[in-house]
Amino acid sequence: MRQSKSPWIVAALALGLGLWLSSATAQPAERWVIGQSAPLSGGNAQFGTDVRDGAAAMFAAINASGGVAGRRVDLVTLDDRNERKTAGANTKTLIEQMGAVALFGYGSATLSLDALPQAEAAGVPFFAPFSGAVPVRGRSPVLFTVRASYAEEMEKMLSFWTRLGFKRVSVVHYDDEVGKQNLQVVTEYLKKIQLAPQAFAIARNAQLGPAQVDALVAQQPEVILNTVLSGPASQIQKELAARGRFVPTSSLSFVGAEQFIKAAGPASAGVSIAQVVPGTNRPLPAVRECAKALRDAGITAPMNSTHLEACFGARILAEGLRRARKPVTPATLREALANLGTYDLGGFSVTFSPGAQHGSRFVELAMVTKEGKLMR
Repeated sequence: MRQSKSPWIVAALALGLGLWLSSATAQPAERWVIGQSAPLSGGNAQFGTDVRDGAAAMFAAINASGGVAGRRVDLVTLDDRNERKTAGANTKTLIEQMGAVALFGYGSATLSLDALPQAEAAGVPFFAPFSGAVPVRGRSPVLFTVRASYAEEMEKMLSFWTRLGFKRVSVVHYDDEVGKQNLQVVTEYLKKIQLAPQAFAIARNAQLGPAQVDALVAQQPEVILNTVLSGPASQIQKELAARGRFVPTSSLSFVGAEQFIKAAGPASAGVSIAQVVPGTNRPLPAVRECAKALRDAGITAPMNSTHLEACFGARILAEGLRRARKPVTPATLREALANLGTYDLGGFSVTFSPGAQHGSRFVELAMVTKEGKLMR
């Protein structure tokens, strides 16, 4: 249970009540507004909350040290309930009414589909979306990512299993634009070694029960590759466990490792999950800095990989603000980020240059132990 009396929580609540919507469209001189649409309610609420908390904790730490160029950095988060249209509407509010100098940490490629074009039209940086899917891996001048692509994650997972001789791969994916693109990435990789995946499509935000898992089992997979969120992924593992079945399973980082382990409980044991940031127990300066920021912000739960990735992204974005030409605008911030070069946070690095704005290729595989821990 998280408890916090930090100013950013109060600000977020005030925003939710509409108290900020009456403010002027221009950004107040004493602060930088970073806009975020995230699923704070609905089926992916835990993930969205962790993204917000990790970033807000780092911005709070930066503010406690004097902010950036003497100004506060305020994260303004609107709840999109994990709905694409709501995320698009939130983006319009953040750009046009809140005067956001950047958009940050959208929770998925689907939630970015209607948001990224608005960012492009307004020239506002779209920074660190929590996805490695195709829609957020293009060469948009406003798009900056701090994580590896899903193609890089899946290549690592599939290479591991196919080298062990497994050939029948079932891909659990959402039956929508992004889900089908994830399936295509697997298809293209397996085609190189004369294999083809079996597709298992599910509706986004749907609940899975015994009948759906029966259909998956009927495919007789030797490996299950999850490209979905923790809810359906955990339901599959629970149903398999109830049948006394174990099928080797790997999940994209998109599943949210800690959220998945919590949802699946003992059934999560043996599942491997791609990780795009170092382990939260690594003795790295960047990891320790984020852990301290979360403690100082009043977050009592142990830091997880979602917190850490959000914290890293917030720190990199703040460095872009620091380096931006004055007066700082979305345009000068984009310029600063594009020319950031290699930036080492203390054990985790990103590299940006003009036209090459996907900052990291870091991927590790971790497996869930019987104790519910991630072992790398």
